[in-house]
Amino acid sequence: MLRGLGGDAVAWRTLLRQMRGALTPYFKRRLGGMEADAEDLVQECLIAIHAKRATYDRSLPFTAWAYAIARYKLIDHLRRKGARVSIPLEVASVLIAEHTVEDGAIRGDLSRILGILPPRRRRLIEDVRLRGYSIAEAAARNGFTEGAAKVDVHRSMKALSASVAGHED
Repeated sequence: MLRGLGGDAVAWRTLLRQMRGALTPYFKRRLGGMEADAEDLVQECLIAIHAKRATYDRSLPFTAWAYAIARYKLIDHLRRKGARVSIPLEVASVLIAEHTVEDGAIRGDLSRILGILPPRRRRLIEDVRLRGYSIAEAAARNGFTEGAAKVDVHRSMKALSASVAGHED
C-alpha cells in the first residue's frame, strides 16, 4: 500500500490483485456463496480502496482499513437488497466463527512485525502482550529474571513501534 501511494504502479496492481484474492472468499462466505453478488462487491470494494487511498493512515495496518471498507460495502449491499437473514438457532454457531479472513490477515501482519525480534524476545512479547501472562509468569516461562523481562518487554515494544512507524510494505 505504501509503495503504491508513493507512485509504484506495479506495487499498486499487486496489492489490488492480492486484495481480490482475499475479498472474494470474504464476501462469498457472508453471502452464502452468491457468486455474482460477491464479485460485484469485490469490484466495489477495490474501487473504493482505490478512490479512498488518500484517506489511509500510514501509521495503521492496511488490512484493518481495507476490511473496514469491505464491511461497509457488504452492509450497503444487504441494505439495498432489503436482506433479512433468518437462520435456525441450531446452525447459528456457524455465524460466530472464531477465525475470519480478517483475523488471518491481521495475524500475518502481526507475525511479520514480530519477526524482527529474536525468538526468545518474541516469545516473551507474545506471552505478555498477546496471551495475558504477567511479567513474572512470562519471565519464568522464557528463562528471564523478572527485571530482565521488564527491560526486554520495554525495549522490544520500542523496537516494534519504531519498525511499524518506518515500515514501507
